Amino acid sequence: MKIGVSSYSFDRYLRDTKCGYREIVRLASGIGFAGVEFIDLANPAWGIEGDEETIAREARAAAAEYGMEIPAYTVAADFLSDDPDAEVERVCRKVDVAKILGAKVFRHDASFRLRDLPGYTWEDGIEEMAPRIRRVTEYAASRGIKTCTENHGFIYQSPERVMRLIEAVGHENYGWLVDIGNFSVVDRDNLEAVKIAAHYAVHVHAKDFILLPDPGKGAIPCGFHRSAGGGLWRGTVLGRGNVAVGACLDALKDAGYDGWVSLEFEGPEEVLPALAEGYSILARCAG
Repeated sequence: MKIGVSSYSFDRYLRDTKCGYREIVRLASGIGFAGVEFIDLANPAWGIEGDEETIAREARAAAAEYGMEIPAYTVAADFLSDDPDAEVERVCRKVDVAKILGAKVFRHDASFRLRDLPGYTWEDGIEEMAPRIRRVTEYAASRGIKTCTENHGFIYQSPERVMRLIEAVGHENYGWLVDIGNFSVVDRDNLEAVKIAAHYAVHVHAKDFILLPDPGKGAIPCGFHRSAGGGLWRGTVLGRGNVAVGACLDALKDAGYDGWVSLEFEGPEEVLPALAEGYSILARCAG
């Protein structure tokens, strides 16, 4: 496996310093990462000026300067939007940005909501979304880019639901961005879920969470969030939490996955030391 890092991991650092992507690439290279995965480039909170295509060219040039690859581009999407044809077209234009970046993988969401209709289920959502997602992956295939959806967002986060979505889309160019940590948010055993997901893997995120039991009526500790089943979770430095990182990566290897694994950090700890510590874990487990 090649070890990368998501620009999302630098979120607080980018917000605080407004340092720009060239500095992020430099820092990632100095830690030892082989690539940087970018997310929604035109984020005004990061203070990076310019249109998305211009930013993409600058980010690619920065990566080349430091001998780094850009393995993936990650964007938000909602294929249950009120204007799904417009959403398909918008997401296809994001594929064009991935092409500018030189990314071979493009990750988009499915949806974070269900339609407010009587009896509308997550299965109905899959039936409605699948042909739209297929249109995106067919376009991406023509651009030499594989597409995928990540297990996150509560509704399409459990392994069975994501698997059903991928199989409903039914296209060889579309697969799974396997986030080994996110299964915790829907109270699933991470390792057992990864064993299901591994056979569909296109890209991997390595993430760790601290998990706590349901506090009942007690106060929720600062920084924690409720899982689907009422437990508590918060992000932390890779290797410090409850996710069996090494075992999950071994399960992916056993299934034949040998692509990129991107560190994704979203804990309260100081960013740069957290990324360096997380890299050391991945270097040991993913090699």
